[in-house]
Amino acid sequence: MEVIEILREVSNRIYENVKDLAGTEHAAGDFGVGAGGDISRNIDITAERTVLDYLKEINFECVVLGEECGRVELSKNPKGYVIMDAIDGSANAVRGVPFFCSSLAFATENKLSSITDGVITNLANGEMYWASKNKGSFLDNQQIQVNDAEPIYKIVGINTSGATTELMKQLHPIFENHNHTRHFGANALEMALFARGLMDIFIDLRGKIRIQDIAAGYLIVKEAGGLLLDADLNPLDADLSYETRVSFIAAANKKILDEIMAQIKK
Repeated sequence: MEVIEILREVSNRIYENVKDLAGTEHAAGDFGVGAGGDISRNIDITAERTVLDYLKEINFECVVLGEECGRVELSKNPKGYVIMDAIDGSANAVRGVPFFCSSLAFATENKLSSITDGVITNLANGEMYWASKNKGSFLDNQQIQVNDAEPIYKIVGINTSGATTELMKQLHPIFENHNHTRHFGANALEMALFARGLMDIFIDLRGKIRIQDIAAGYLIVKEAGGLLLDADLNPLDADLSYETRVSFIAAANKKILDEIMAQIKK
């Protein structure tokens, strides 16, 4: 069984197990602070348990790096790392806002750049975004790519949650010059929408994003033809450590990258 098929199957299982949980009183609960630093909710724990149970069931030899559970070694001779944010957008999921997802990726080494497979499933409707290295990105069974045409409405995705006053001042021209800014509360799913061509650039310069949040999106964006850069406009890469925090910019092409970046105050 190929890695991508394993990730797709377990993503389907997550969807089946949590689709009726979101927005109910059973979605919340406080299970303490997870490995990623956020409070673990019942819906998070349910989703992670689904993944771990399935990987054990099929004896998939790997190390799991989970948002809540931390590092779980399922083999002494692992084939690689499963990087898991079983529920990205937990606040939306608990409240019942229909914008949250699961994000699963597989890496052969301890680097973002070694990711070979990724799956993001929209847990509000079951849509599945997936990619394998050098094989393109897909939404369900249809190949997708970033928007490379001049858009009728330019949509700028930008995450400013918890941003400093200094960063907000730097970003202010973007808000001033582009009315169509968006942030929905689940970075992985927003990266998938970008890969699908529904946004033209997605910016997160807070230095707060964890690897679990972007691992699957990293590959899906690249395989869809997008540029994925760090805050210094170098190709994005990082290790898979729990201490790692990154900033990133996903752009459909160099033209819009240059246009938007020229507006950010230094």
